[in-house]
Amino acid sequence: MSDITTIENEALAAVAAAGDLETLDAVRVAELGKKGRVSGLMGSLGKMSPEERKENGPKLNALKTRVDDAVKARKIELEAQALEKQLASETLDLTLPPTPGPSAGALHPVMQVFEEVAAIFGDMGFTVAEGPDVEDDWHNFTALNFPEGHPARETHDTFFMKAQEGDTPKVLRTHTSPVQIRTMMKQKPPIRILVPGRVYRNDWDATHTPMFHQVEGLVIEKGTHMGHLKGCLIDFVKAFFEVDNVEARFRPHFFPFTEPSAEMDVKYTRKGETIEIGAGDSWMEILGSGMVHPNVLRNCGIDPNEYQGFAFGMGIDRLAMLKYGMPDLRPYFEADPQWTRHYGFAPWSTPSVSGGLS
Repeated sequence: MSDITTIENEALAAVAAAGDLETLDAVRVAELGKKGRVSGLMGSLGKMSPEERKENGPKLNALKTRVDDAVKARKIELEAQALEKQLASETLDLTLPPTPGPSAGALHPVMQVFEEVAAIFGDMGFTVAEGPDVEDDWHNFTALNFPEGHPARETHDTFFMKAQEGDTPKVLRTHTSPVQIRTMMKQKPPIRILVPGRVYRNDWDATHTPMFHQVEGLVIEKGTHMGHLKGCLIDFVKAFFEVDNVEARFRPHFFPFTEPSAEMDVKYTRKGETIEIGAGDSWMEILGSGMVHPNVLRNCGIDPNEYQGFAFGMGIDRLAMLKYGMPDLRPYFEADPQWTRHYGFAPWSTPSVSGGLS
């Protein structure tokens, strides 16, 4: 085994001379591989006598360890050199915008329409007000002039919460009107608020869902009359549907909380699957409205002989369907990413009256 020293010197020299990882791996295979020189010497131990094996075994193991350690150390050096060379040759400009790719998400059309409506009425001086989804009977019904026995108080229309014995059950609010009551009871006129939010009714089909979105408006001021209501809503429809001319009519209706009450219709035409507002000869109901009932004002501590106001309400989901061509309400709530990508909006694009809504 006199050649152990020679093999070690040659192997260590070859490892040190390896200039890249590929050359180093070739040296490793030549020395430590299955048919390598060091491996060959290790294999010869089986042919030796016990005395020779006892003498040469430690020497060969030490040889294998030294060559293996040298290969590993050289590999670390070469990898560090390769990384330094790569860093020196490559640059990254952090000021450049990222490469456009698939969007991680999109603004739901209902939220987009919320923003559009808020922008339009905000330009008219309205401020946004909010309130709880779970309401008591007073704010949801009584203060709004709903009489006992009104159909809205029945379980087939309203979701009632389980109540303690002797207590009146709370409800999931059936409209955002309770926020109007809360505002009038806390704030003195003049009042001009917009109330968006979720509401709940026991219904489910292509155009109705148990939970949907509504926005209401309330104006309480001295000298307010029906002409202000009509002008406000006609201007809104023009701005929202982005048309210059809208022919509207206000049909007499009944709501417990307004008197007189009216539903607003606008003319439209259908072209294939598209509905065009402001053209054609057909009429479509858009929203409900009216002058605030004197009983509602009294319930909130406001003198109806001194102040008058108007209120209106509309379904956000339906407005989104009309403007953006969605045929069915139910996919709104199915959390389908493909549907959201198709109908959704860029989340950083904020609607404004001057800069454009949609």
